Amino acid sequence: MMRNTFRLLGIVLISSFFWQCQGTKQEEENTKLPILGNWHINEIEIEGKILYDTVYHEIADFEFINQLGDTISKEDVKGKIYVADFFFTTCPTICPIMKKEMLRVYETYKDNPNFLILSHTIDPTHDTQEVLKTYAEKLGVEDANTWNFLTGDAEKIYEIGQTSYLTTAMEDQNEPGGFLHSGAFVLVDGEGHIRGVYDGTKSDQVDRLMRDIPKLLKP
Repeated sequence: MMRNTFRLLGIVLISSFFWQCQGTKQEEENTKLPILGNWHINEIEIEGKILYDTVYHEIADFEFINQLGDTISKEDVKGKIYVADFFFTTCPTICPIMKKEMLRVYETYKDNPNFLILSHTIDPTHDTQEVLKTYAEKLGVEDANTWNFLTGDAEKIYEIGQTSYLTTAMEDQNEPGGFLHSGAFVLVDGEGHIRGVYDGTKSDQVDRLMRDIPKLLKP
């Protein structure tokens, strides 16, 4: 029952997030990216005055190991723009397409010190640090300055995928390869807020992601 609930949640969220920009290219470039996810307003009283503070959905604290064996935490990405996704190295379906598309993002922004990519494996038992290092090298990613392939505790990876990044990431023996995950590329700003979700298996969606990244990188 819980598995079906997460599956439905992922489908609903991804369907609602994959919005299409309308209008001219100039209008698109000037469009401010929304902050996605749940939000609420806190009521604060200061010196007798009632003030209202909007609290937006934020990526939770995390700590995983990258392909070089280094610990990567939320503190390491603070203030940086990054794209997150979920995959596994033996994936027989969408992962090769996703990584081909993510390579385009990487090649475009790899020299920007304020940009990162976090790819989380959902099969950490197989995808050890050494396996991820080999996988990254085969893709042509020789260091982790920009693109981090992350492994760690499986339940923590599933939890952050489903509750923080609002995407599907879980074990499911009924799925090809034994895991269920979406092809979402999640764009996160320097404050840990989700600013866009894109289908990483579709070139036009990834094109839009690459047009949206500079909106957050601008000073």
